Amino acid sequence: MASARPLSFPRLSARPAPAVPAARLVVGKPVEDAAELLPRLFNLCRAAQGTAARLALGLQLAEGWQETMRQEILRDHLLRLFLVWPGRLGLGAGAPPAGREHDAGAAARAVFGPAARAPATPEALAAFLCSGHGVAPVLSRIGAAFAPGEAAAALPFVTPETALTPGAVDNSVAARHAEHPALRALADRHGRGPLWRAAARLFDIAACLDGSLPAPATPAPGVALVPAARGLYAVRAKTRDGRVAAFARVTPTDHLLAPGGVLAHSLATLPAEKAGLAPLVLDILDPCSPVRLEEGNDA
Repeated sequence: MASARPLSFPRLSARPAPAVPAARLVVGKPVEDAAELLPRLFNLCRAAQGTAARLALGLQLAEGWQETMRQEILRDHLLRLFLVWPGRLGLGAGAPPAGREHDAGAAARAVFGPAARAPATPEALAAFLCSGHGVAPVLSRIGAAFAPGEAAAALPFVTPETALTPGAVDNSVAARHAEHPALRALADRHGRGPLWRAAARLFDIAACLDGSLPAPATPAPGVALVPAARGLYAVRAKTRDGRVAAFARVTPTDHLLAPGGVLAHSLATLPAEKAGLAPLVLDILDPCSPVRLEEGNDA
């Protein structure tokens, strides 16, 4: 594995926007009203939030929910790879492939090039990154910007047991695919930094296109764990007489921004001379709420 850079006092710190008090807004409401309200309160990952809320509240899922969630996750990944990251890297912001909703092949060719499939092995991923096909130039530029161990965070991966506790765990798309041989080899060579996290979107896109995303889980009554565009979304709820009696949600961003979490480690391992890349790091980590980066004192 790539040698980890020693942690130091962060030269940059993150100041997130105040959290929306979801529990306060839904406790006491009829369960159906609460389930309808939550996706409207949080404009990102609406399908994942709605699905998790309905599962936790014991409500029937909306017709076509699987396809809605799949398209939501796919759309988010494609926006990052074709618009947000190229714009940040100076490559020129493009547009996600047209017709992706109805033509999986068009999306696959746009992302992966002529092969139209995700690299299956470490060697295939290395060849793809050098190929110039699909989104390879974007990922290659990310890889060239950071040396092994820079802007990296090697934290425990989220589990069903830790999903509902907003602590310092890695709850990300990369965590979802961490055991893929190509991604595991990338972590060994480069560390769990920006390239590893960005490349993980390739495998999540493949899962969206072939229908192999993890299914939502209800490990206990009133608990729902749902795959989302940024990781694993968790909800716990209790109902009484048809109304919400208790409610808690933990998002991938809650884990990302936790003290000692992935963002804190990523900023701590970003060299001072590369502080200008911090906005790119933040774009790759992709919090679902605004975060302001502030300068701190060097160690």
